[in-house]
Amino acid sequence: MNVLITGTTGYIAKRLIPILLEGGHKLYCCVRDLRRIPEEFKVESNITFIEIDFLDTSHKALPVEIDIAYYLIHSMSSSSSDFMSLEKTCAVNFKTLISQTSCRQVIYLSGIVNDKSLSKHLSSRYRVEEILKSLDYGLTTFRAGIVVGSGSASFEIIRDIVEKLPLMITPKWLNTKTQPISIRDVLQYLIKALDNTSLFNKSYDICGPEVMTYKDMLLTFAKVRGLKRTIITLPVLTPKLSSYWLYFVTSTSFNLAKSLLDSMRVEVIAKPSNINKILGVKPISYEESVEYAFQTIAQNEVVSSWKDALSSGVITRQLSQYIQIPKYGCFKDIRTFNVEDSQRTLNKIWSIGGQTGWYGYNWLWKIRGYVDKLFGGVGLRRGRTNKSSLEAGDAVDFWRVLLADKKDKRLLLFAEMKLPGEAWLEFKLIKNKLYQRAVFRPKGIFGRLYWYLVLPFHAFVFKKMIKSLALDK
Repeated sequence: MNVLITGTTGYIAKRLIPILLEGGHKLYCCVRDLRRIPEEFKVESNITFIEIDFLDTSHKALPVEIDIAYYLIHSMSSSSSDFMSLEKTCAVNFKTLISQTSCRQVIYLSGIVNDKSLSKHLSSRYRVEEILKSLDYGLTTFRAGIVVGSGSASFEIIRDIVEKLPLMITPKWLNTKTQPISIRDVLQYLIKALDNTSLFNKSYDICGPEVMTYKDMLLTFAKVRGLKRTIITLPVLTPKLSSYWLYFVTSTSFNLAKSLLDSMRVEVIAKPSNINKILGVKPISYEESVEYAFQTIAQNEVVSSWKDALSSGVITRQLSQYIQIPKYGCFKDIRTFNVEDSQRTLNKIWSIGGQTGWYGYNWLWKIRGYVDKLFGGVGLRRGRTNKSSLEAGDAVDFWRVLLADKKDKRLLLFAEMKLPGEAWLEFKLIKNKLYQRAVFRPKGIFGRLYWYLVLPFHAFVFKKMIKSLALDK
């Protein structure tokens, strides 16, 4: 079948696409920027990539021969004031375009919306579902609660909290009940619903077998990790204070923390249905979900992460609009160094950041990360999804990968930290010489003052970094 995928570079789609390819389907994958196509998908002959932004389609047509479409577009990490309008615009534009094709089924992954007082996030999901309903095709909606898997926002946030805090003083929303579901089971529902006419124009809640509180989830997570944790919940933490607590303790952005907290204060309990019997799915427990996630992490096989979504940082436009480093009106720190082993140096460059660090004075990088967090930035806590591979669009601490061309031996990063200007960091190998370039385009007088303030640190931080990358140590 001809299957259209939206949200191609997102957490769910990057895991769904390989399964669909194994099933022999012809895929049409929608991306906002062709530079963000994952390397492993570029070589697939059964994938056609379509560059399209559903926020501004300009009535660009989709291939007519589409049979099934997956709607996997979410805007949860955007600012709380606009994500609802963004999701509405995307849904309306998608519906207009898909209705002009031969598509007979749209499969939409939403959130459980059974509580009477829905959060903004869940209200938006429900409104998108209403918009997507059509006489031109059958809509199948799966409503999931907390999705548990390596790289998912909920998993990484819980991991941050449990592994960093032996004693937790937490907000009262930790006593809210929910029904977490494994990413493995979510993918089963999405795959088995493909062209299943009995599911047309129907919605189903999907969930794991247990009703748990968020406190239960934290303690079970600790049990799997072999950690002893004590949790004390307090009613005095206001929603705003709770958002700041989540933001500073975990790797989440403040916007995402606010959206998550808004949803976590609402009980997410699934309505019973016969969907498991219809599709032959037997959901695994939360404890098993966590164990499976850590098996994937241990093998360095995390396919996708919420941190790599552009909305987790400051980039809102296409990557191509940042990739040209400006020549004028900029401050620059340019260094070169002869390398002893170009392949070893290249591997070091591709491993930069995250657990590996920045090859010298990591304590200074950590301080810069803490300062960034204090000013509302992303800090260093995002780390990186994979220890040794990089693709355009990946997050590396408080940087975003604009270009990762291993054949051309060039890596280009764009700063997503809070800055009075814009910053780029580039590494390029030419024969046996490494070129390292830091470029800062200041914004106003504060941008210029900032550059001169940090200039003394560049003298030894950047010098140490290029030397460590170039030498065989």
